[in-house]
Amino acid sequence: MNASSTVITVGTGTCGVAAGADKVLAEIRRQVAARGLDRVAVRETGCVGMCYSEVLVEVADGQHKTLYGHITPDRIGRLLEQHVQQGKPVEEWRILTDDRDGPEAAFLKRQKRIVLRNCGHIDPLSLDDYLARDGYKAIQKVVKEMTPEQVIDLVQASGLRGRGGAGFPTGTKWRFARQSPGTEKYVVCNADEGDPGAFMDRSVCEGDPHSVIEGMMICGYAIGATHGYIYCRAEYPKAIVHLRRAIDELKARQMLGTNLFGSSFSFDLKIKEGAGAFVCGEETALIASIEGKRGMPRLRPPYPAVRGLWGKPTNINNVETLATIPWIILNGAAALASLGTEKSKGTKVFAMAGKVKRSGLVEVPMGITINQIIFDVCGGIIGDRAFKAVQMGGPSGGCIPASLGDTLIDYEQINQTGAIMGSGGMVVMDDTTCMVEMARFFLEFTQNESCGKCTSCRIGTLRMLEILERIVEGQGKPDDIPALLELGEHIKATALCGLGQTAPNPVLTTLKYFREEYEAHIHQKRCPAHSCPKLVEYVIRADKCVGCTVCARECPTRAISGKVKMKHVIDSQKCVKCGKCLTVCRFDAVAKE
Repeated sequence: MNASSTVITVGTGTCGVAAGADKVLAEIRRQVAARGLDRVAVRETGCVGMCYSEVLVEVADGQHKTLYGHITPDRIGRLLEQHVQQGKPVEEWRILTDDRDGPEAAFLKRQKRIVLRNCGHIDPLSLDDYLARDGYKAIQKVVKEMTPEQVIDLVQASGLRGRGGAGFPTGTKWRFARQSPGTEKYVVCNADEGDPGAFMDRSVCEGDPHSVIEGMMICGYAIGATHGYIYCRAEYPKAIVHLRRAIDELKARQMLGTNLFGSSFSFDLKIKEGAGAFVCGEETALIASIEGKRGMPRLRPPYPAVRGLWGKPTNINNVETLATIPWIILNGAAALASLGTEKSKGTKVFAMAGKVKRSGLVEVPMGITINQIIFDVCGGIIGDRAFKAVQMGGPSGGCIPASLGDTLIDYEQINQTGAIMGSGGMVVMDDTTCMVEMARFFLEFTQNESCGKCTSCRIGTLRMLEILERIVEGQGKPDDIPALLELGEHIKATALCGLGQTAPNPVLTTLKYFREEYEAHIHQKRCPAHSCPKLVEYVIRADKCVGCTVCARECPTRAISGKVKMKHVIDSQKCVKCGKCLTVCRFDAVAKE
């Protein structure tokens, strides 16, 4: 291999950095210099979606690109010597070649990348990299060749629906904002991603910030806005740095500001850092936060399209929606509309978390089934255990059982299950997950994040949480299930905003599909998943115990007794259920009942 033609790229998105990408990058640069590989280029990129294989390093020699997974600093010497200097890929670390061949090729096979089209392929801090992949051609086409009405017509014809959760038609939303009277209007990007287990917007802002900005510029032209705000939570520091750098570079090249691309269109952009309040994902609370007020929702109507930021007509879309817009402009409405189902067009990005083998980001066409995402794209359940359920839509969503795994990814079909599409988080659960505890976890989150404005959400979710806490501790009562159902329906009917109205969903859906688990907790004081500590008993199985004494020596309360080479027993009165015996036993003799 000719070393002068080699480019080494390290994935330094947040997921990569958490796995040690910064150390890997530093070691690559150190060894490249030490080996005198002066013309080897070392670059950074965002998340390619394979979070389960971080740290990711790509070696491109001009003909082929080889992606390596699970790279650590101690592997860099061999990688450089064998692949870069000798031209022989290290097969045991290789996961992909040219995105088509390799152990992880199945991860990409069923995906269709529109939103994630540049993530993992460009340096997010390089405007030139974005321009090289047709960046800002869409906004130039719009301002030079199309009227605002034509832009809105094109977006509407594509069938694109808002990816923030509600699925409202994007073109219709833009039209409302354009038709609202006013000489001053605003475009807002909602990057206040707050669902547990969700990281779609973060990865796009980190890995391809210019696509989001270009989408905002196109929206501004379409609705008649000259100002925009990106509302990004402060817990996303890398995303904020990349967005700021992108804005600064655009202004330096006069691609953001007045009279853009030789036209009369002007557009400026600011970043507002959110303080991490989950309720600020709701658009009226988000507007209040930008204005410097406490982030609390207000009654609608009037909708933001009529009276939004600073009382002016405002259009709010999330990161994924805006990043799709330039692709639609360049490829046409029919290209997006050809993907998906009758009412749900295009693709959807999902953050895959939980008990799935290939966790990370996937972008799939609408109309694929839940089972196809979990098993075909993400490789199935860790340890090949039984797939039990998937939580979709975050705290505002619901649990869909494995029996409904053939449900299509379609707004209407997902809604029929009692869950929602949401912004795109999927938390996958296996047979060791307690559904009552899962509902308690999500309700605790929404209760803590309640803004407190309306009584039904502030107090209603607290009462539901108190009941769930009793149940998982073995103190449930026979009338707890009717009380949860009544409280849940009341909150859904009376809460002020969409977040409050959907807060009971995790409880209501688990009651709908896993009622027997609630009943076992309440009536039998038993957790079927052997998960709730207060309802679990640790026992030692006589047929497998060899009397090695390891569990007895490791038990912090001396609850285990027995002689060497003889069966041991656990005193349930002394056992604090820490699980240490289960983890140290090498003979699978300890079990939970």
